[in-house]
Amino acid sequence: MSNKELKTPSLLDAMLPIVALVVMMGSAVYLFEDNSSYGPNQIALLLAMGIAAIVGMKNGYRWKTIEKGIVDGISMSLGACLILLAVGSLIGTWMLAGTVPTLIYFGLELLNPSFFYAAACLICAVVAMSIGSSWTTAATVGVALMGVAAGMEMSAAITAGAVVSGAYFGDKISPLSETTNLAPAVAGTDLFEHIRYMLWTTIPSFVIALVFFTFLGFSEVGDAKAQRIEEMQALLNTSFDLGWHLLVPLVVLLTLAIKKMPAFPAVFIGALLGGVWAVVFQWDVVVAMASTDDSENIGALKVVWTALFDGVSFSTPDENLNSLLSRGGMSSMLNTIWLIICAMSFGAVLERVGLLKRAVSAILLGAKSAGDMVSRTILTCFGTNLVTADQYISIVMPGRMYKEEFKKRGLDQLNLSRSLEDGGTLTSPLIPWNTCGAYMHSVLLVNPFDYIFYAFFNVINPILAIIYAYLGIKILRLTPPKVTTTGEDKI
Repeated sequence: MSNKELKTPSLLDAMLPIVALVVMMGSAVYLFEDNSSYGPNQIALLLAMGIAAIVGMKNGYRWKTIEKGIVDGISMSLGACLILLAVGSLIGTWMLAGTVPTLIYFGLELLNPSFFYAAACLICAVVAMSIGSSWTTAATVGVALMGVAAGMEMSAAITAGAVVSGAYFGDKISPLSETTNLAPAVAGTDLFEHIRYMLWTTIPSFVIALVFFTFLGFSEVGDAKAQRIEEMQALLNTSFDLGWHLLVPLVVLLTLAIKKMPAFPAVFIGALLGGVWAVVFQWDVVVAMASTDDSENIGALKVVWTALFDGVSFSTPDENLNSLLSRGGMSSMLNTIWLIICAMSFGAVLERVGLLKRAVSAILLGAKSAGDMVSRTILTCFGTNLVTADQYISIVMPGRMYKEEFKKRGLDQLNLSRSLEDGGTLTSPLIPWNTCGAYMHSVLLVNPFDYIFYAFFNVINPILAIIYAYLGIKILRLTPPKVTTTGEDKI
């Protein structure tokens, strides 16, 4: 069917599948609570995708065109899926090698409960800024900090919020970050000017977040018992041969990340190195987990191999420690990948049949001031994160759509690039079915619905950016070229 026969979707067309998704997602959370991400949300996304496809066919799109859009949308998420599989393997072998238990042990010894949440946020910020990856930070240091929180009997939800806040702050201001490079590239601004301009909203938001985390830390001191910490350390010491040398896999992974090696091979190398470290330094642990029917060498090989694809399972006198350490493997990430594929399919259909563009165009109606433009850009990025489930799309699509509009209104493109990060990058981990939210859930084992109100930096930053825009604080305007009256005119 030619383009001439295609109908322009109405606003009702555009909103129907989005409203249906919101209703079904809300129903899934109400009916299944914490288990909503383990199947119910996927069904809701596929049903909403079906509604969008029907609307598209009503407007003249063929199914083959819609299907191609779905395939293209899913293909965009395959890189993230490979990283997820590699992260599952990494968690499994690092648990077996004693790398994560070592981080937990020393974390319990060094971190004061009163400042734990703020310290966790700062540690993740420094690591993410150094390597430019919030995902790698959460999968390594973040996992260890969740273990430390369990040892101190502190809130898992607040700890997850601190990890996400710190990881995304560091990622956002790191020149090594993909999204930090993508936003200025889409908007047409310089990378380092973009980072400097972001600091006006990023630094105050981060400071406010640290104040909140410090306050929450003081309020929970009574819950963190010294005896419990000593018991956890003793069990870790009994279960593993601990030592600083077990952190070598972490150092290697962080070095590869700093050297800008792509995430998938870097993480998988870290996972394989963890397997080697397990055999070299935790031989007794590995052999104890092997089947009695196998020789020691064959049994050790099977245990490490299993850690890569199905994780590890420990049996200590402490059930909480068992649940903390017994995890990992590629299989642990399959539900997350399922969620990502369904979410990307829904977003792809919306985009292919023009419903997303129609919904976004309605947002711009009545926008007059700089505050209107910035706030609507941030809301569009957030909305795109909701319906397409991908932070890269939430940066690229609004960036392309609003680029000329910012110019027409005399606004410097730095306003746009900063808004793309404030609304796109930072809100992505707050949405359970977004690739980032699903990833954080699978790594930290805390649902985004539980940590959303504790990811202070991610929530405060977009709000502060909108307040700045309406107050005219740090809103750059295009300067018209100066006209010289001296000298000869040049053509």
